[in-house]
Amino acid sequence: MSETGKNFMELKFSSRSENEAFARVTVASFISQLDPTVEELTEIKTVVSEAVTNAVIHGYEEKEDGIIYIRTDIEGQKVSITISDQGIGIEDINEARQPLYTSKPELERSGMGFTIMENFMDEVMIHSKPGKGTTVHMVKYLKSRQQTMAH
Repeated sequence: MSETGKNFMELKFSSRSENEAFARVTVASFISQLDPTVEELTEIKTVVSEAVTNAVIHGYEEKEDGIIYIRTDIEGQKVSITISDQGIGIEDINEARQPLYTSKPELERSGMGFTIMENFMDEVMIHSKPGKGTTVHMVKYLKSRQQTMAH
């Protein structure tokens, strides 16, 4: 894929839960050049948190030596975010996408990650291979501020 004309950024960081806030804020800072609404910014920060947390807790099972990758692309008002890990992968993606499904029932707030992503983003694609890792690709079309203020 050619990088010309595309505005993008990439991050690579350790799979530690304390890096989740860093990832969320970094993606939010990058897309702030589009002047998103507060709601859009909050939704994007939330989905980044959910995806990174999934990678830390489920992908790497809280081992801190894994690496999480994030790529964010901006094309016009379209924001694409890809978050991937090389962790244990997901056996059954359809099952994992079900609201309240969790492979870790002992954890408090579990089972809603993919549901939240699907509610806040326009497109969510999940690719995973057991033993190879998981990639979550999400797209959101931002409404321009001018349109929002005109209504």
